[in-house]
Amino acid sequence: MERGSSKHSPRVDEQMSQEVSGLVQGPGVGGSRVDEFRQPEPAGEDQPEATTAPAGELRTGAPQGMSPADVERRSRLGRFITMTALPGDREALVANARDNDAPADLVAALEGLPPGTRYQTVSEVWAALGHRNETTRW
Repeated sequence: MERGSSKHSPRVDEQMSQEVSGLVQGPGVGGSRVDEFRQPEPAGEDQPEATTAPAGELRTGAPQGMSPADVERRSRLGRFITMTALPGDREALVANARDNDAPADLVAALEGLPPGTRYQTVSEVWAALGHRNETTRW
């Protein structure tokens, strides 16, 4: 029995094998031992080491005006308020959060919202709870 793919011809199998041979033979993402030119040269004696963030701090996925922790907390809030509750007032949000088995601290925070106000988005609820949203969108 010949080994091969039943989805491709032997010619295509060979071509695909050639395309990934560097990844299979080499250390992976950093390049291949076969292609020595892909290895970066070390820094000189009087030069700083290479870094992925030469200008300083690495960029995070957090939008401007929010910390990564704020993004996580707002996302946690959004997991327990479904789109069926929005737009909605305090009672609808609390009921929806309880239906989704929200933790007691989130339910208590939602119960502290002012009555009679309708919220269109989770970001509006987040802001009403006293937190900051992003300052720029794009």
